[in-house]
Amino acid sequence: MKNNNVFQIDFDTVEKEVRAYEKEQSLALNIEPKVSNQWIDKNPREFNKSQRETTTVLFGGLTLMQDVFIQAACEGLGYKFKALDCPDNDAMQIGKEFGNRGQCNPTYFTVGNLLKYLMYLRDQQGLSTQTIIEKYIFTTAGACGPCRFGLYVTEYRKALRDAGFEGFRILLFESKGGINQGGEKLGLDFNRRFFKAMFNAIILGDVVNLLGYRMRPYEVNKGQVDKVLLECRQLIVNRLLANKTVIPALHESKRLLDVVPLARLQVKPKVSVIGEFWAMTTEGDGNYHLQKFLEKEGAEVDIQPVTNWTLYMIWSVGYDISQQLKLGLKWQQKLKLRKKLVLLKLAELVMTIWFKRYANAIGLNDYHLADMQSLAADSHEYYPNELRGGEGHMEVGKLIQAVKYKKSHLVLSVKPFGCMPSSGVSDGVQALVTGKYPQAAFLAIETSGDGAVNVYSRIQMALFKAREKAQQDMDGVTGKYSLEVVKQKIGNKQIVSSWYPKHRCALTAANLIYSLNE
Repeated sequence: MKNNNVFQIDFDTVEKEVRAYEKEQSLALNIEPKVSNQWIDKNPREFNKSQRETTTVLFGGLTLMQDVFIQAACEGLGYKFKALDCPDNDAMQIGKEFGNRGQCNPTYFTVGNLLKYLMYLRDQQGLSTQTIIEKYIFTTAGACGPCRFGLYVTEYRKALRDAGFEGFRILLFESKGGINQGGEKLGLDFNRRFFKAMFNAIILGDVVNLLGYRMRPYEVNKGQVDKVLLECRQLIVNRLLANKTVIPALHESKRLLDVVPLARLQVKPKVSVIGEFWAMTTEGDGNYHLQKFLEKEGAEVDIQPVTNWTLYMIWSVGYDISQQLKLGLKWQQKLKLRKKLVLLKLAELVMTIWFKRYANAIGLNDYHLADMQSLAADSHEYYPNELRGGEGHMEVGKLIQAVKYKKSHLVLSVKPFGCMPSSGVSDGVQALVTGKYPQAAFLAIETSGDGAVNVYSRIQMALFKAREKAQQDMDGVTGKYSLEVVKQKIGNKQIVSSWYPKHRCALTAANLIYSLNE
């Protein structure tokens, strides 16, 4: 039809004509017309308080230490929680068998890990499929953004269905959904009490892990630090199970760790591990046991605490609000937003004090959580702070600050195969950063579950240069200060093993010489 020289289409009429033509052709070709129904993704989530005592909540995905602490903390709240083992290559193969093609690597590992455990219950423990569906559930985090992480829960359900566990329940809590995400009748309440227990366990895992990575490379008796850390872990778990303060357990842990003999005058390059969250956090086949490999090669590993991610989430919300305040809003709207900003600042302060309190109790001295505002300012030139997904601008900022403040001799960016945000940053944006900071030692590695030999070879070549940088730090300090003073103070046991020298350069041995001479 034509009206005022503008063509207007009557879509209802066109649709009827198309359907009539389709029916006519179907009859001519003797084809039975099919009735298509809209596909609906069934999402069974029924879990109420009456089922709590008989239902086991499965979870996993952080470090081994944090998973153990989360299990104990939630059991202290009255839940039956079970941490899954660290995903291995068997889990990855199961994930590839039942998952979609083209997923990012962490999905294969995490989805496959759940299926692996359910198959173990069915095939080795003899539980029926129906019993597993009724007596077990799985909980995980969800999010949105330019990343397939938001589709994980659908991938879980697809794989569960194809593996014969259709109807298995997946409980999802949104990372941006606020504190209260539960109702009174839910078997698992995502409320303040629950999240307090979760954050408590995460921060505890961070301080214990960080202290372990500081001490383990310099232990005199191989394996002693890990042995003592297991004792410390059990002390903390006992307090969490009893729903009591963990401070006494941290003090006792410090006493146990302080007597572990260390030799910190060794020249060991410090390697910062950054990149995609899961790939840099996991401690198994998912990143080729990267942390253990680096320590075996004689490096000190600088890990990224999970608490930094929490601070980043708080900062992101605050940044978005600050941008909204620049718009032409009414004063009532601005007042409401400013109140939110105050609450976010308070949350950031609470998290920082919380971490510091636990760090001081166990002896993790001179450790500073990432300054989110500083990271944002340093990275903004290369990666806009408005972009989200993956680690956002943090990966760029961490590399810049590692160079500016001499935090490490080598920065490793770990990205899983198929991770779009991390690949774009480590392969693209970081090239601009290293162009401006040519002194930066940076290596991006990709994990796919079956490329360990190639990754190890590339890391070993990068470590050669990192060792040279570490030796330069040592030569610089020994030309100014005496090693005899340091050896005498160490011999007189004037310092304890958990103590860590104040940061002046990347090399721990050099920092020790600086500190004890001054």
